[in-house]
Amino acid sequence: MLATATLNAAAAGYESSADGKAFIGEMTDRYGFEASRVTALLASATRQDAILEAISRPAEKSLEWHQYRKIFIRPERLAQGRKFLAEYREAFARAEAEYGVPANIVAAIIGVETWYGNYTGKYRVLDALATLAFDYPPRSRFFRSELVQYLLLTREQGLDPESLKGSYAGAMGYGQFISSSYRNYAVDFDGDGRVDILNSPVDAIGSVANYFHRHDWRSGEPVAERIEDRLPETSPLLGGELRPRLTVRAYRDAGIAPGAAVQPDDPARAVRVSGEQGPELWLTYHNFYVITRYNHSHLYAMAVHELARLLDSSAELPGES
Repeated sequence: MLATATLNAAAAGYESSADGKAFIGEMTDRYGFEASRVTALLASATRQDAILEAISRPAEKSLEWHQYRKIFIRPERLAQGRKFLAEYREAFARAEAEYGVPANIVAAIIGVETWYGNYTGKYRVLDALATLAFDYPPRSRFFRSELVQYLLLTREQGLDPESLKGSYAGAMGYGQFISSSYRNYAVDFDGDGRVDILNSPVDAIGSVANYFHRHDWRSGEPVAERIEDRLPETSPLLGGELRPRLTVRAYRDAGIAPGAAVQPDDPARAVRVSGEQGPELWLTYHNFYVITRYNHSHLYAMAVHELARLLDSSAELPGES
């Protein structure tokens, strides 16, 4: 009987659940939506088991650095990144001048996220957010908030909430902004009167740069550097948090001499990763932490840093022509 009741509830749709009804009330009372419209949207949303499976095993938590690196640091991605930088040279230069974020960092984000717009996601955003808001208890509060933001965004931008596609987490466009980031950080950088990171590479370039600027990117400061591994496994200098809690001075006192132009009181965090040839020790700085505000993973920040470094040089990868 319980199984039958569960199946019937699922068949009835999100609009019939207690959480769904509460959501409809919130959108109606707080944001002025018509109850019938929100009800219809929830009724059209479909639970996606593939999304629940994907969010339970993100690559950032299941792979080692040398495995994760191979996904993003590839000859073809590097070649497309250089082509993208050249094609939108003026937009990158303007974004760097206005926001203080290097062009290669912005390009690396777009490259890691969507392969320069070639793959922006296959799931309906409405399905993704509804599935995670109502069927994923560990983060239901967050995704319910993002569903609110999504409906507000589509109303403001005049977009069809039933047609937009994105990642399994509901991220959209060239830079894979979630709805709240779209509303708070996306900008009209091409001057056409619309904030469109779904179709405009120029808007995406300006928006990613603005995101980093708003998260306190420090122009001219380093991101990370590989250092000689002199720390034991149990060293308190190996920080577990993404935010750097120690300073460069603490590492210098331990015999680690950074090669980057950093000051003794600058925040720093050492992280050990598993490379192709064994363990690697990296000293990461404030700007590395800023990259993790985009995706809360040191592996993600490492991939962005590495791709940005290659985009800013003439270095080639094996197989690049």
